[in-house]
Amino acid sequence: MKSREVAEAKARAPLGELEALVAQEEPPRNFFRAVTRKSDRPAVIAEIKRRSPSAGLIRPEYDGDGFRPEDIARAYFRNGASAISCLTDENFFGGHLSYIRRVKEAVPLPVIRKDFLIDPYQLWESRAHGADAVLLIAECLTESQIVDMLILAQQLQLTVLLEVHSMENLLRVRPHIGFPHPAYCLLGINNRDLTTMTVDLGHTLRLVDIVDDRSVLVSESGIKTPDDLKRLKDEGVRIVLVGEHLMRQPSPGRALAELLGTEPVDR
Repeated sequence: MKSREVAEAKARAPLGELEALVAQEEPPRNFFRAVTRKSDRPAVIAEIKRRSPSAGLIRPEYDGDGFRPEDIARAYFRNGASAISCLTDENFFGGHLSYIRRVKEAVPLPVIRKDFLIDPYQLWESRAHGADAVLLIAECLTESQIVDMLILAQQLQLTVLLEVHSMENLLRVRPHIGFPHPAYCLLGINNRDLTTMTVDLGHTLRLVDIVDDRSVLVSESGIKTPDDLKRLKDEGVRIVLVGEHLMRQPSPGRALAELLGTEPVDR
């Protein structure tokens, strides 16, 4: 399905057209620096997510025009997010590429495009639509694809969050973390098993000992409480990606503040 989407996108906007658009773009915001800078509190990549494959629409008010990613981004920014994750997959998550620009016009935070990226064309597409970073899922890519896309991402000045779930894939990608330049690559461990959709925060804690550099490690999914953040911090994990837990709350911004243990800002 994603291959067909990419083919249709290439027909609508050939690569040369995207290259011309990228040439006119401002330099990306530094996603890597935003989440790895030293701080007393964890760096939260707060996610804007309309639907999930398992649960459907996350909240009724996210249906139709009631979903305003820019408003959610503003609430995240006011309540301590270090960066924004933006779902752009339409079929499974109800996202759209246009959300990236809408978010960036609303807040000064860097934005990562979260989608199933399987083709170098999509990196050009991401950059042309204003993304500062991209997600690459190791389970969806061969090793040669990962290397090629890491090189292209660095050329496009895009930070990569290279995500794994299994130990097998962690061992497979570990030599490539920081390639071709250490300031452009983060390693993500997804606590959600994509085959069973079960979530276990302990998954990161079980794999952390085989991570060479914990300062670039991002724990994804299953983070809901300040205690969860403390458990990760005690193991040297200081970056987290939190999505569905925040989006299920009536006020995602207030939920972020509660997670961080800070006073909510509702204005």
